[in-house]
Amino acid sequence: MTIKQLKDSPLAHFSYAIVSNGEMALVDPSRNPMEYYRYAEEQNAKIVAVFETHPHADFVSSHLQIHEEAGAIIYASEKVGADYPHKTFDDGDTLEMGDIIFSAINTPGHSPDSITIVAKEDDKTALFTGDTLFIGNVGRPDLREKAGNMKAKRVDLAKQMYHTIQNKFTDLPDDALVYPAHGAGSLCGKNMSDASSSTLGNERQGNWAFKEQTEDEFVEEILKDQPFIPHYFGFNVDINKTGPENVQRTKWANKLRLRVEEVKKGVTIVDTRDEESFKKAHLPNSINIMARSEKDKYETWLGAIIQPEEEFYLVIDSVDNLEEMLERTAKIGYEKQVKAVITLGSKLNGKTEQLDLEYFKNNKENYTIVDIRNDSEVADGKIFEGAVAVPLHELRENSTEIPSHKPVIVHCAGGYRSAAGSSILDMKFENTKVYDLSEAIKDFK
Repeated sequence: MTIKQLKDSPLAHFSYAIVSNGEMALVDPSRNPMEYYRYAEEQNAKIVAVFETHPHADFVSSHLQIHEEAGAIIYASEKVGADYPHKTFDDGDTLEMGDIIFSAINTPGHSPDSITIVAKEDDKTALFTGDTLFIGNVGRPDLREKAGNMKAKRVDLAKQMYHTIQNKFTDLPDDALVYPAHGAGSLCGKNMSDASSSTLGNERQGNWAFKEQTEDEFVEEILKDQPFIPHYFGFNVDINKTGPENVQRTKWANKLRLRVEEVKKGVTIVDTRDEESFKKAHLPNSINIMARSEKDKYETWLGAIIQPEEEFYLVIDSVDNLEEMLERTAKIGYEKQVKAVITLGSKLNGKTEQLDLEYFKNNKENYTIVDIRNDSEVADGKIFEGAVAVPLHELRENSTEIPSHKPVIVHCAGGYRSAAGSSILDMKFENTKVYDLSEAIKDFK
């Protein structure tokens, strides 16, 4: 049994290719299937199966495209109620592929339809746990109240997770390898380890969820301090349940426009350039969601700021970045919302005022300070007393809470989010100067 783990860094997503005797199975594949096709060619293997551990909220899967292009059978829990061609895979179901026997364990908790895929070959056992068991933690149970048409209450799912952890892995050996669908940085859980895999024995010893505790204690711990839920999560659950479209067709259906200096009024503009370029010149009413490298969580903040099905222009700094930005936008199923991908001309009316940092340091009372960190970050302590706290993902909807009679200065924790936050408020406050504290926030911590 050969297992290859593939990582999508911006979404902290892990997917898997498992090979045996010229056949390959995939677990929780990313939106673009080409990397799996390339690996299949390297291994001289035929892709015969795609396992979906649950309908994902934070990315769009390529399961249906792989079924259509490679002829692979999709396996998912009956509880999904999937609309795409598939075979159900639940407790007691098995699949033989080469020398591997795959089996399913229903492991509800993160979602009511979650399964763990068990792969056994001789004395080797591997567990593909999806969003149920992470390294050092377990999946959050509060997404299905707001994510997708299938509603489930967070307390009920938290209780199901308790019983899953207590009972569903009991008969599996300590040396079973644990391969989750996400690592540290994902919004599908909290406090995850930086490690990309583990053993069941290590998790039994070090993961808080396996500790002896009552159901009430478990529920209280799992529900507290969970991250925010981006707008797009429910949208992705529904896409994954229905069956996503072919990503090559949808992303390349977009129009490209060069040297643009004016766009249709009333349509949102997402400018992915670095903040320095954006501040020098941009189209009016643009939101600066930077995508300078994989370290920038462009996908997450695009889906947190822009609503599902909301039309927007996508600004790139060069045609060299066209394919990458369409790819990153398509990961969360937003590529069909792009009105056009555009590069910018030289005559642009938008400009961001430069902050006089020394004056601000000595005259903070002359500004309205807006803290756009998440609620959990603010709960640990404000950086500026008297700051108005509105999380970035709520800023477009809740900006009326912010006084605008003084110049506004926006800050986050490290400088990335404040570029987007300040550009949002600059759109909202026509007669108020808005400044981005950016990385200078480090001077105040």
